Amino acid sequence: MRPDRPALTRRLALSRRQALLGAAATLAAPFANAQAAWPAKPVTIVVPFPPGGGTDAFARPLFAMMTKNTGRQFVIDNKGGAGGTLGAGVAARAAPDGYTFFMGAVHHSIAPSMYPKLDYDIERDFVPVGLVSSVPQVIVVNPTRVQARTLPELLAFIRKNPAKLNYGSAGNGTSHHLAGELFKLQTGTFITHIPYRGAGPALQDLVAGQVDMMFDGLGSSAGHIRGGRLRGIAVAADKRAVAFPEMPTAAESGVPTYKVSTWYGIWAPKGTPAEATNAMAAEMKKALGSEELKTTWVGLGTETPNLWGADFGRFVSAEVKRWAEVVKSSGAKLD
Repeated sequence: MRPDRPALTRRLALSRRQALLGAAATLAAPFANAQAAWPAKPVTIVVPFPPGGGTDAFARPLFAMMTKNTGRQFVIDNKGGAGGTLGAGVAARAAPDGYTFFMGAVHHSIAPSMYPKLDYDIERDFVPVGLVSSVPQVIVVNPTRVQARTLPELLAFIRKNPAKLNYGSAGNGTSHHLAGELFKLQTGTFITHIPYRGAGPALQDLVAGQVDMMFDGLGSSAGHIRGGRLRGIAVAADKRAVAFPEMPTAAESGVPTYKVSTWYGIWAPKGTPAEATNAMAAEMKKALGSEELKTTWVGLGTETPNLWGADFGRFVSAEVKRWAEVVKSSGAKLD
């Protein structure tokens, strides 16, 4: 009797499918078990700026708390350079195994409009996990180099002495840079831009008197303002900062449209399993919900955020569009 070839073909195909499914289940089982206990080993957080800047000001207390809560190390890997884009590229190429994450910032929504050739795409090459903080930017000056105590006094000096003052930034295309360009555009003034390899080095030079002023996130400037090493001129927000109620807003000081915030968030490389990103978000929520971090965040000029997953992704996309318009209007260029 001749074999029934169609039936035989179907049986062979079924056997192959069953074998493949069995193999996949075997491979997936260890990963599923590992994810149930995530993190099962140290987790690396790529921070694309040198230590000492605004990103570090929030990253270190957050991941110290997560290390305490989980009993596993959350290791910060600072990779500064190129306005935060160098570290972003490194993170985008990391293995999507659930043990490497990226802590980026508002700068990464600006970069697509400033850098013509990025080796990553913040919207396509990452999975959004959640917002860590959002703080208003503040206009700060070195009190030994700039005598102005209010924004009207500062503007009067700049207009009387065009091009005399300079401002430091975390690098080309960062929010510090664009905040300065937006300030110049809205006030009709000129200040020379001095880019650094991160907010930390720029802030150090501002405190040391190597540069005159800076448009910085309140989180990293707060301690220096309290210590008298820097003078806060105005906060670029709708309302005064809870931690600095005496500091007026730019609107109260005569520049009503000047509003800039610096936000920080967590992403995972594209392809990272949802189990890992969900576990990361859950641990972040637990840490951010602690009274200790809530108090720390208020001291750094912000409140505890609540923006996760796809909602955070949509927020980032809106920021990319918003900053593209600012870049176009201000004519900002890489120095």
